[in-house]
Amino acid sequence: MISRINHFREVFTLLALLLSGVGLFLSSWIVIPAPIFSLLPLGVGVPELSPWLVVLNAIAFGTTQGAIAFGVSLLGGRNSWLQRLTLGVTLVGLFLSLLPLVQLPATDKKMAVAMRDALGADYLKAIPHQMQSQLRLHPFILADAFRGIPRDEVRYTPNIQFAAPDRVPLTLDIYRPLQVGQYPAIVIVYGGGWQSGSPSAHSDFSRYMARRGYTVFAIAYRHAPRYQFPAQLDDVRAALTFIQQHATEYETDITRIALLGRSAGGHLAMLAAYQPDALPVRAVVNYYGPFNLTQGYKEPPKPDPLNVRAVLEAFLGGSPDERPEQYVQASPISYVTRPLPPTLLVHGSRDHIVEVRFAQNMYKRLCATGSTAILLEIPWAEHAFDSIFHGPSNQLALYYTERFLAWVLK
Repeated sequence: MISRINHFREVFTLLALLLSGVGLFLSSWIVIPAPIFSLLPLGVGVPELSPWLVVLNAIAFGTTQGAIAFGVSLLGGRNSWLQRLTLGVTLVGLFLSLLPLVQLPATDKKMAVAMRDALGADYLKAIPHQMQSQLRLHPFILADAFRGIPRDEVRYTPNIQFAAPDRVPLTLDIYRPLQVGQYPAIVIVYGGGWQSGSPSAHSDFSRYMARRGYTVFAIAYRHAPRYQFPAQLDDVRAALTFIQQHATEYETDITRIALLGRSAGGHLAMLAAYQPDALPVRAVVNYYGPFNLTQGYKEPPKPDPLNVRAVLEAFLGGSPDERPEQYVQASPISYVTRPLPPTLLVHGSRDHIVEVRFAQNMYKRLCATGSTAILLEIPWAEHAFDSIFHGPSNQLALYYTERFLAWVLK
């Protein structure tokens, strides 16, 4: 009988150790940067799944405690070294998994202050009541982190061709509210290192914003290395021209258009909005996109899982020494010499593709020119954090992004 009890206790302890080990391995990516590209999804996704990890680590803790209590109560002996090790591993994993949630209230307060400082203490009062009623009620909703942000029904029209440069068909997808009307527009430019991606990326966000009273255009552009800069900028400008020409057909108020992009798309959105001869847009939103390509090339992140120098060379046709003018012309910071459209920058402090210091410098430059600018930093977030739409980072970003857009497109 005693041997069976011993065997059961060992199995229970090993189960607790397995759960603890998995929890610690996953939770460690909240603080450890991904050294290579294949591990980048862990660095990006794990912090955004931290509420699930808290549950996993809590289960591991309970299992470990159960194993310890079971061993003591049935055998009357001391806890084994394996049980003590398991308990220690569990506590470390639980501590790491709690980090994003613990930092969330202070981060929210800083973001609220940044919004008020840029837009005014009463900026929310300037937003029409109809738009205010559509906004998320809280910066973070724990239930949404588990069940997902509710998916809304909208009118979806995909694959509308807007241009064919060099015989390459470029298309856009349109998301509109269910009710026919005239709406402010958000033009979305996807990321992918200027080399990959499609308008269908981040469709949850596009649907979410359409349901809240916007016509959302998700546009395509030609990819490097076959097509190098300025082809991508030309394509974004072509899309804006097409939208203006078909504004009535697609229920768009052309006097209320904002550009929003992620990563390489955020870079292109800023470039398009900041050109001296830019088509008029009310605002630009840049999620973790690059700003100074020359400096980014000369000072790559450490670690560098994407190999940013190779990406930039494919986009611009060489290094800054070989193509200095291209790098200057392709850097949004080069155009910050005059007041520019209101700009929202959203960046993770742990970004190892485009480091947050570049966003901080861009923010300072924009403010120095008298431009309305806001920088929202998320301490635990990596590049592409909003790939997990219901994660803590994107919930915060979404809460303030929709308020910024409602204020600027009111």
